[in-house]
Amino acid sequence: MMRRYAAIWFPYLVPDRLISRQPELRGQVFVTSLPERGRLVIQSASTAAVASGIKTGMILADARAVHPDLLAIDHDPELPATLLRGLAEWCMRFTPIAAVDLPDGLVLDISGCAHLWGGEESYLKEIARRISKLGYHNRIAIADTIGTVWALSRYGKNGSIAASGRQTEALSSLPVSSLRLTDPLIDRLHKLGLHHIGSLAHIPQPALKRRFGTELIARLGQASGDLPEHITPVIPDPVFQERLECLEPVRTAKAIEIAIRRLLEPLCQHLLREKKGLRQAVLKCYRIDNEVRQIEVGTIRPVRNTAHLFKLFENKIATIAPGLGIELFVMEAPVVEPLDVQQERLWLDAGDQQNEVLDQLLDTIAGRLGQDAIRRYLPAEHHWPERSYVAAASLSDQPAIPWPEGLNRPIYVLPRPEPIKVSVPLPDYPPMLFVYKNVVHNIKKADGPERIEREWWIEKGLQRDYYCVEDEDGKRYWLFRSGHYETHVPEWFIHGFFA
Repeated sequence: MMRRYAAIWFPYLVPDRLISRQPELRGQVFVTSLPERGRLVIQSASTAAVASGIKTGMILADARAVHPDLLAIDHDPELPATLLRGLAEWCMRFTPIAAVDLPDGLVLDISGCAHLWGGEESYLKEIARRISKLGYHNRIAIADTIGTVWALSRYGKNGSIAASGRQTEALSSLPVSSLRLTDPLIDRLHKLGLHHIGSLAHIPQPALKRRFGTELIARLGQASGDLPEHITPVIPDPVFQERLECLEPVRTAKAIEIAIRRLLEPLCQHLLREKKGLRQAVLKCYRIDNEVRQIEVGTIRPVRNTAHLFKLFENKIATIAPGLGIELFVMEAPVVEPLDVQQERLWLDAGDQQNEVLDQLLDTIAGRLGQDAIRRYLPAEHHWPERSYVAAASLSDQPAIPWPEGLNRPIYVLPRPEPIKVSVPLPDYPPMLFVYKNVVHNIKKADGPERIEREWWIEKGLQRDYYCVEDEDGKRYWLFRSGHYETHVPEWFIHGFFA
């Protein structure tokens, strides 16, 4: 059977992801950058940045010369691979064989799949529509070979479908860069006036090989199908799921408790064999009236302790409406993390006992108030307040650096400083009072200023002068003045609250 492939290109993979997490970035000119040889180099750019003439690979300083208000965000080198793997697993609803094509694409083996959607055209449109709904710009194509479909998705018309066996015709008008060649080889071809793949068709392969080496011949062969090329499909992580069917529909809380215990025991054994612990568990209850009721619990650390997990579910059993009866229970662990097998010990030291009790307490609180009720932060390698800390994913995360000592910092820092009105006697003095949310705070004590300069290698802007102030009620606040009176009329903001 002739193989058919689909390639999906995400031209704004990382920016689209950032926008989905931070909607305020939509429409802004921003990039992500990494230091290379002492300079910050742009790794990805938003659609607005590209429209302004900013491209990947530019030096950040040069890009700021083009657009002075350019916003730069630290690039996570592991993020593209993580996003593509997740998207590849998501695409398995369309085909069982999906592969990651770093740094910004996927390749799908769609042989024998398209007819389920009424043909290749409707199949392609459905994939593109659903990916767009996820918030990702995409370009997609179908062809017989990986080389051809890669070229069409990036350089051809969006949604191109190359007829079977017509690779040469589909590629003839595309630039030679669509053959996945190295930049030096592309430059050599351009110097000789060979700009399109069609211009290579009438040159004998021995002559091409003598002049340009084996790389060009290999890429032409892969695009045409004369040389084989394979993909490495993504293999999804094991699905941790247990099912329990009931001989008779059940309605009582006691029956639901028994079902939960019977599901948790094999689930935790499965996790033990895979050296995993769950961070989230979901119980789905299928009623005889075709309705589904579910409850879920989360944990601070990876867990496979049956008794602890049952206690978390026990607090939520009352929220399940069994209706006329439940005939099927399904327990899933959609979020798991590595958890090494620990040897049984006769005695636990005080530290281990305290950690175990703390974990159980935090899980119980989160189960009652929600996961967002508990947060943990770690220090980050920045001195600008908004970037000086990061949210920890779990209690096991370790800080890259220690918390700075000798700095008077509030226990709660606002995600964004909020403007306030102040009354100031002299330019460098702390305010006598400030108005925040229509409430006047008369200041009795103050300490400062503490000058904090912007990180000039990330963004440009005014410096800040911070003051720790205390009002008549004994409440303490962290205020700052942006800029200085000598240059312009500065603005005042509140940035944090002390205990």
